[in-house]
Amino acid sequence: MSGWGAYIGAWAVFLLTHTVPVRAPVKPWLVARLGQTGYGVAYSTLSLAVLAGLFIAAARAPYVMLWPMPAAAHWIAFAAMLSAVLLLALSLGRPNPFSFGGAQNARFDPERPELIGRIRHPALVALGLWAGVHLVINGTMAHALMFGGFAGFAALGVWLIDRRKQSEMGFAAWQELCSRSQHAPVTLPTNAGLRVAAGIAVFAAVIAGHQWLSGVAIWPRFLP
Repeated sequence: MSGWGAYIGAWAVFLLTHTVPVRAPVKPWLVARLGQTGYGVAYSTLSLAVLAGLFIAAARAPYVMLWPMPAAAHWIAFAAMLSAVLLLALSLGRPNPFSFGGAQNARFDPERPELIGRIRHPALVALGLWAGVHLVINGTMAHALMFGGFAGFAALGVWLIDRRKQSEMGFAAWQELCSRSQHAPVTLPTNAGLRVAAGIAVFAAVIAGHQWLSGVAIWPRFLP
């Protein structure tokens, strides 16, 4: 199978692997056998492998140009992706009762909510930034469908998680916590400097390894 057939198949696998393993009764069954950490590692590995397969299928799909790459596209991508990486660096592993990926959520302080007070879903916002900027600079039909789908996935995720959290916490409690967090001063983690340095290192590694990740070398475009 090749061309559009392989592309459609890759999307089907992507959707299946991002819906079935995270829903009951499949997730509890897997967690019981793999443990929470084992499940997280296995699911992350599977997700990366499936995402790589989708990238490969998009690159091999028939070439249909919808819009040209904008001027200075690499600098547009640089600004958006640096913002996304730093957002993740400063928010991952921090208490976040509003979304997924939080740690020690019982320690969340709405008077010192850090970036969570302004951005309830940092991982989904980062995904939206990544997908949105790649949608702008990749005007082929296959890539437009792929990155547009990811952007839609991020937007839908915000809505679905908000609804789930409202149901779990009660709408009034969720709304009060949101309001208190949004009106609190913006703070940063105590180890913000280390997190920013780590984020910049990861960002540099992504630029250096972009050809390996996607087949397109971008680091030469930043040279004089």
